[in-house]
Amino acid sequence: MNEYAQYLYAIDLVIALTCGEGVVLALFHRLTGRGIKPSEFLPNLFAGLGLMLALRRVLSGGSWSVAALYLLIALIAHLVDLGLRWSRAGDRSALARIDANHQLSQF
Repeated sequence: MNEYAQYLYAIDLVIALTCGEGVVLALFHRLTGRGIKPSEFLPNLFAGLGLMLALRRVLSGGSWSVAALYLLIALIAHLVDLGLRWSRAGDRSALARIDANHQLSQF
């Protein structure tokens, strides 16, 4: 048996819980219209899953090329998440400038 088997079970549990969290959040948003939009949390969730899958692959003695693929997926998801956050932050700052200009014009 693999010497890291106990860690593999823990990683499997965290992967399952993470997937369950994603399903619950998406269903909650779909049914109620409240909460976090899936487009806002899925890139972050996929980045974390990619890292966990890569770790699991390495600890199980699997192929390094597959682990590298999981890491690449995690990187791409992370960059998508950063891009989305960056664009939303830019939108907020633009709205703040518009609001400030509007308030100044009222004087």
